[in-house]
Amino acid sequence: MAQTSVSMRERLALGSRNRFKLGLFGANCSSGRAVTKIAERWSGSWADCLRLAQMADKAGFEFMLPIGRWKGYGGDTDYQGETFETVTWAAGLLAATRRLTVFGTVHAPLIHPVIAAKQFVTADHIGEGRFGLNLVCGWNEDEFDMFGAALREHAERYDYAQEWLDTVKRAWGEEAEFEVEGRFLHLKQVRAKPKPFGGSRPIIMNAAVSPTGQAFAIRNCDALFSNASLGKLDAFTAHVSNVQAQARVQHRDIEVYTVGVVTCRPSHSEAQDYYRYCVIDNADWAAVDHIMAMRGVTRDAYPEDFAERRLYQANGMGGLPIVGDPDQVAAGLQHIHAAGARGIALSFVNYLDELPFFCTEVLPRLARMGLRHPPFSQ
Repeated sequence: MAQTSVSMRERLALGSRNRFKLGLFGANCSSGRAVTKIAERWSGSWADCLRLAQMADKAGFEFMLPIGRWKGYGGDTDYQGETFETVTWAAGLLAATRRLTVFGTVHAPLIHPVIAAKQFVTADHIGEGRFGLNLVCGWNEDEFDMFGAALREHAERYDYAQEWLDTVKRAWGEEAEFEVEGRFLHLKQVRAKPKPFGGSRPIIMNAAVSPTGQAFAIRNCDALFSNASLGKLDAFTAHVSNVQAQARVQHRDIEVYTVGVVTCRPSHSEAQDYYRYCVIDNADWAAVDHIMAMRGVTRDAYPEDFAERRLYQANGMGGLPIVGDPDQVAAGLQHIHAAGARGIALSFVNYLDELPFFCTEVLPRLARMGLRHPPFSQ
């Protein structure tokens, strides 16, 4: 019998009892998050995404998180040049899985909130309460130009996002018609039915970096995605504590997740060799440099650490590198959890090729550490 109710507690737990949540990040894009020219890089095809989602679902992963990308970054590979729109992608994967939470990554300025609210509810019913929203306020001016949309000044992006998200939440929750008369939105007789599945709402996440963006996430979201560094986990721990303390002042709870790029092989030397082969020897440096230039990161602007920043960007668009044998990868994930992360969104050079070894070797180690349960005993 189909479940008829889903509590917010179940949604926030991503449907599992695991202490440390695992997800997959960026599989909706060609090349995924590996800015590399190697032949085995991720295709991003629908067939491969579907196989990956079903593999992750069977292995007990909690979520899949797509990248909201509309235009590739060029270079020799046209990095992330072929991408699926994320809400329809999520709907398809939700229909083909049983436990996995699948997020849609949505640029608030590029889609009307009433349409967005309806799309999210549709996906949420398909997944019977397993849809999540990753809200993006925008930074990529090249993409906004494609839509004829202006990229607002930084603080104003979050002012708009606040009205947008307030409207979406009202559409999810209010039974009667309502009107919106704000600074940006002027809506009459808004009606939105059905409501989200099971009497609760989709989990909402954001990946803001700036103080303004993080303040927005703390006010509105259930999860904040933040970067971590294995060499600077004390700083990450302090960040998690600060974010959660700010949330408590507002009588809210928020979890902090991070992102990582896994290179796991039977031996440490094999993992290091492959990492160098992929990320250094065969990086798509033209795409890396274009991405950095879009963000104002040039050799002239950052002469002292430009090379370090360039390598960081080549490694999964800035994700935390977790490189080693299964013991080392599991230990790295344990350290991240101990630093305060509720979970991590992982990427691989080729998800389908590499995930089986990760599941066979790393997941049992995480279970022995007390961070995970075996699949289907979530």
